[in-house]
Amino acid sequence: MSEKSRSAVLALTELAQRGSNGPVPILEVAEARSIPLHFLEQLFAGLRRAGVLQSQRGVKGGYSFGRPPSEVTILEVVETVDGRITPPGASGQAHGTEFVWVEAQRVLAELLEGLTIADMVEREARLQDAPMFHI
Repeated sequence: MSEKSRSAVLALTELAQRGSNGPVPILEVAEARSIPLHFLEQLFAGLRRAGVLQSQRGVKGGYSFGRPPSEVTILEVVETVDGRITPPGASGQAHGTEFVWVEAQRVLAELLEGLTIADMVEREARLQDAPMFHI
């Protein structure tokens, strides 16, 4: 996983937090999450081609989800941006030290497949509501 994946998940979480009131300008997402605009444009272009996002041009243009955020897994986002985590056909049958890496890829893929963008929105909301203690 790379900074691209991290930024894509942050940006999609921001987009989901803004609700479904129509397309959101990419500049607003970039500024809200401190992601360079040109970098985010590249990420969103790939996510649009993958069907995660849809775009609308014009004065009221921007990006919105192609599917509900509850259906977009973190694994899908990471693999769209960075490529497959687990190569096709990889199994836990590796020998020697290679099994550690195959198993790590499998566990990571399972974790990310079980989390959605909607889950990220919920987690951020819980963290924002958590009490802060200052000493």
